Parts: sequence; structure tokens; C-alpha cells
Amino acid sequence: MAEFLTIAEAARRIATRDLSPVELLHTCLARIDAVDAELNSFVALTRERALEEAKAAEAEIMAGNYRGKLHGIPYNLKDIFETKGIRTTAQSKTLADYVPAEDCDAQQRLAAAGGVLLGKSATWEFAHGGPSWDVLFPPCRNPWDLDKDPAGSSSGSGASIAAGMVLGTMGSDTGGSIRGPAAANGIAGLKPTYGRVSRRGVLPNCFSHDHAGPLAWTSEDLAILMNCVAGFDPRDPGSVDLPVPNYTAALTGEVKGLTIGVPYRWLEEEAPPSAPTRTALDAALNVFRAMGASVRPVELPKLRAYEDAKKIIAMAELYTIHGPELRQRPELFGASLRYRIIAGGLIRAEDYIQAMRLRTELARAMQATFAEVDLMMLPAGEPAKKLQPQPPESLFTKVGYTTAFNVGGNPALALCMGFNEEGMPFSLQIVGKLFDEATVLKAGDAYEKATPWRERRPALVA
Repeated sequence: MAEFLTIAEAARRIATRDLSPVELLHTCLARIDAVDAELNSFVALTRERALEEAKAAEAEIMAGNYRGKLHGIPYNLKDIFETKGIRTTAQSKTLADYVPAEDCDAQQRLAAAGGVLLGKSATWEFAHGGPSWDVLFPPCRNPWDLDKDPAGSSSGSGASIAAGMVLGTMGSDTGGSIRGPAAANGIAGLKPTYGRVSRRGVLPNCFSHDHAGPLAWTSEDLAILMNCVAGFDPRDPGSVDLPVPNYTAALTGEVKGLTIGVPYRWLEEEAPPSAPTRTALDAALNVFRAMGASVRPVELPKLRAYEDAKKIIAMAELYTIHGPELRQRPELFGASLRYRIIAGGLIRAEDYIQAMRLRTELARAMQATFAEVDLMMLPAGEPAKKLQPQPPESLFTKVGYTTAFNVGGNPALALCMGFNEEGMPFSLQIVGKLFDEATVLKAGDAYEKATPWRERRPALVA
């Protein structure tokens, strides 16, 4: 089906003039019109602007000015990415009328690559509190099952890709907000290394843990997007000035000789996954063994230590961002986010400083582990559950498999590794060394091409 082209497939056809960017855009728009009333994945649709950009891309390509693999490709942005002249709300009543005067760095780079901005996708409020029914827009739903949670906070980003409405998107990840929606929606999502992709113009959640990164149907598509958005930005204080590799060139399919570490103590003692998820993980590891990689256990500090350090830091930083607004207009915040902001006001300076010191120790321990292995693999989480309000205190009590890699800053990829009896996706998490997204994506691409999971799409009927 044309609406289910990947970025790589569409790019090949556009480059050979077998597919028009305008034709591709109309296919995406038809899909949005058919199914998004049920999903709520878009909060703003820039239909007219997108048509102008698609026509411009088509004219450039026909004139022989092909910019590259994103030229003429429709994408959307999580609604915390600032877009000049386009409302950016963060799903919050506090920003109901906010129209930025400048594009974020990611949008500037995607536009320069010739991409076609199709709109803004749903998020949890300020990429933190959710799912919520008392904010600016209704929560997004999961295209594999409308009663299931698409996860957050990049909810609309994940759902819109899985449902075939756009081919690529950008999300943010402070504790798993790219990988969680990628996992729940059965797609691929990459949290790059901290500092690899600029966060300038991305509304902050937690300065020291926020990452911006791409979501798409395949690891190959993520590599194409990373070629466009990765790079140093002197206006982002967290940005790192290092050479950026050609990510698509790294997709050789060759994983023979790689050493994969698995934190079995996390999975067997601290936070055991369900039996079906563990079976899916073991099967995925066997695929890598069959391709010539080796698998060994690795030891890391306790998972709870990573969780606790991140949560103390994140709550304190969240309060510094939203505390003044909360004191002036508390009624404009959703209950979930309001509760969490207030909690941040109770954290002492001593607690924050000690958590930052612990974070340094935990990050160093993680990098020491990566001196012994090339990659680490574990689940990204469990298959999606029912979409329903979550008690705000769940943020402080639950333990997941994603947050540790925000603390360490390492690149981490979530991708589909099968389906459960309900037809909901399982997700594999592949973690790499700092600034080695290339090996992470190479492994993800090899796995996807060795398994049948990318052949299955949600049977969403208008």
C-alpha cells in the first residue's frame, strides 16, 4: 500500500521520479483524513503549507536539484518542538495561544534537507504529565488497538508513524519518551547520545536529561533522519562538537564479532519482565547469535539507583521550569503535571546535589561496562496496556528499562521484536557506547532485515 512506504522506499522512488512528492503528500493526507479522528495523533495539520513545500520539492527535483533522501518526505514534529508561525502548545492550556517566532534547530535542519512539514503531533503535557483528559487536547490512542495506551510522552509521534500517516517524526526523551511510544506502537525510535542532536527550541522538561531524536518505521529510516538532524549547535549549551558519521553508510548488515551485554540481574532480580516478553527477548538474542554476535552477562549498579537519581534531578528541574507559572495560574495545568511540579518544590538543594553526584558515578559505571561490550540489549518495556489515567505517584514508584540510559546519556534504540497473543508489539532495546549511534542502528537494521516484524501493520480501518 502506498501509504505504508518507508522513508527509504519513498526516497528511492522520488529520486528516480517514479513517485511525486505531491502524490506522496496526498496519500498521507488521505490516510490522516480517514483514521486520525479515532487516533488523535495530530494536534495541528499544516495542510496548505505542506502542499506548497511538496510542490516546491517536486519542482526542485524535476530541475535536477535533489537534496537527498528526505527531499519531499512528509514528517511531523512533537508539539514541544517550536515552529515559526505554527502554534506550539505542549498540549497545555498555559500555551494555548503560543506561536513561536523562530523554528527549533531540528526543524531548520529538516527543512534544509527538503522535508515536508505536515503538522504537530500529540504529546503528554509538557512532555511529562499524562495520559490526561483535562488538558488542551484529548489523549492519543494506539493504532494496534484503540483501547490501548500509545505510551508517552511522544504519543502522537509513535501512533502517526505506525498508522502510516507520516513517514518520519521527531520526539523527545527524558526517561523513555521516544522509546516508550516506539515500543507501544511497534515502530523504531532512537534516543541519541546526550548532546548529539540539538534541543534548541524544544520546550524543556529536565535540562540535564532531555534528548531529541527521531521515530520512524525502520532503523534505516532513523539513520536517514539522523543524517539530517545530528550535529553541533553552539546555541544549545548541551550540544557536543564532534564529527557526525554517515549513519546510512553504517548499515552494512554485518554484526558478526559484536559482543552484546545483557544486564541479567536487572531482568531476573530487580525488574523481571513478563514471561512472554522474556521469551521474545531470548528469541531476539538468538537471532543475533545466528548472525555471528556473542552474548554475555554484564553487571551494572542497581536499576533503582538509576531511577532514583533521575527522578530527584528531573523533579527539581521541572519545578525550576514551571514553578513560577504554577504559582500564578495553577488551574491551567492538568492534574497529573500539577501534582508532579508541586513534588519538585519539596526537593532540597542537598538532595539535588547528591543526586547529581550519584548520577556521575552511575554514568561512569555504565561507560566502564561498555569498555567490555559493543552493545547492550534488554526489553524496552512491556506491550501496551489499557489507555486510562495513571496515578501521579506512579512516576515515583514504577521501575522501567529506559531511564538508566538517560542517566548514562548513551544512545538507545527501541524496535519491534514480535507480537503477543493480543497482537500488541514487543520491543527490543539496543544500547550503545557514547556517540556510537552508528553501531546501534546497524544492529537494529540487521535485526529488522533478518525477521518478519516490519511486514505487519495495524489493521486500522476508517
